Amino acid sequence: MKGLTWHGSGDIRCEAVDDPVTQDDRDAIIKVTSCAICGSDLHLYGGFVPGMHAGDVMGHDPWVRWSRSAEEASRLKVGEGVVVPFTIDCGECRQCKWGQFSLCERSNPSGAMQAKQIGYPTAGLFGYSENVRPLPGRTSAVSARSLCRCWPDCCPNGLIDEQVLFLSDIFPTGYMAAENCDIKQGQTVAVFGCGTVGLFAIRSAFLLGAERVIAIDTVPERLALARASGAETRDYTAEDLQERILVITNGLGPDAVRQSGWKAMRRVA
Repeated sequence: MKGLTWHGSGDIRCEAVDDPVTQDDRDAIIKVTSCAICGSDLHLYGGFVPGMHAGDVMGHDPWVRWSRSAEEASRLKVGEGVVVPFTIDCGECRQCKWGQFSLCERSNPSGAMQAKQIGYPTAGLFGYSENVRPLPGRTSAVSARSLCRCWPDCCPNGLIDEQVLFLSDIFPTGYMAAENCDIKQGQTVAVFGCGTVGLFAIRSAFLLGAERVIAIDTVPERLALARASGAETRDYTAEDLQERILVITNGLGPDAVRQSGWKAMRRVA
């Protein structure tokens, strides 16, 4: 099959890679039909993530069709569309039972190595260095088969690939950021950074009851998309941003803030 492989900073190639195989009775083979590029993939492209090796298959943002399953995963039919989360979780360990799936204790055998780098282990990820499990990626292996070691969510019939593609990573990240704010009806939310996650955070904030969203960036195209999503926009290079935000919020400031570069929002006391 074909996949996008990493060969060093700025060196990404489309080349033949090994077909996947199941390793236990919870594994499945899936066919990637659509994919997205995550901002995190740019960190790999720039050579900023340790633990990458020449030939590693990249990617973690796919929409897929079920190809074939091991025994335990046979509840899904061949050809059925599924959304596969970018984190790999077992659903059975202590962290998974607490709902903290990104900290699954079983899906990352390289957890001890990762803990030396960032202080603690996380769940395994597809296509993102040996520190989060040396498992081939799947975003960029378009029209190819890929190995999935997690239970996917079935997609309702009638939706096309493009309508559900962002459910694998980008939309849930923006939504969870807004959800973590415990937004109340009529509140004002500030979003720093209007990339894809920021744009989904804007839409999610409105969905969860925000009356106003103030979007901050400096890239004209991003600011235009934020306005199209209903947000008021500010260019942080054009004015005294803190003073201006206080002016447009009657001296109160926003009720919650989403920080650029971090996939989270926080409440403001």
